[in-house]
Amino acid sequence: MKFWRTFDIEVIKFLEGIHEIDFEIGDSFFQHFEDNELVEKGNLIVRIKMKVGANLIEMDFHIAGKVTLTCDRSLEPFEQPLDFHEKMIYKFGAEEKEIDEDVIMITRDTPKVNVAQLIYEFILLALPLKKIHPDYRNEMDDEEYEGEGIYAYIDGQDSDDSEDSDSSEDNKPVDPRWDLLKKLKNKE
Repeated sequence: MKFWRTFDIEVIKFLEGIHEIDFEIGDSFFQHFEDNELVEKGNLIVRIKMKVGANLIEMDFHIAGKVTLTCDRSLEPFEQPLDFHEKMIYKFGAEEKEIDEDVIMITRDTPKVNVAQLIYEFILLALPLKKIHPDYRNEMDDEEYEGEGIYAYIDGQDSDDSEDSDSSEDNKPVDPRWDLLKKLKNKE
């Protein structure tokens, strides 16, 4: 419970204007979330520039530091640097609800907002899709060797049928009638 309170921002106390709030994120931060398979360790600084207005509170999150990830290829841990900005808007309204992924409605008498979950989600969104150890980043993937970036997909047919038809087509010459049809198609 004490952990969550450290990420409370008492918005009711701030006057109109710009305010800065800093948080330090360490390894223990990631252990408080149930779905922490992607990031278990990290050392980050979160600086929130909060602009309090008459009708809304605009928060600009600047998150910088490193997280420890597991390589998808070698399963070795490595440090991934992160440095990014995210924005969240808290709009004053009649009830508390999420309007959009970037806009949350709060009442004027809401005493505080907790940003721990937001920070965690922002960090997860900033992670690369392929988590590759720096030692392996210059190596080409197997898919890149085949077809030079062109991928072929099999659509819901039985794999036995498609393999037979592919191998038989490779051995036969192309029917000349198809060539004539291709020429007609190219004229249009």
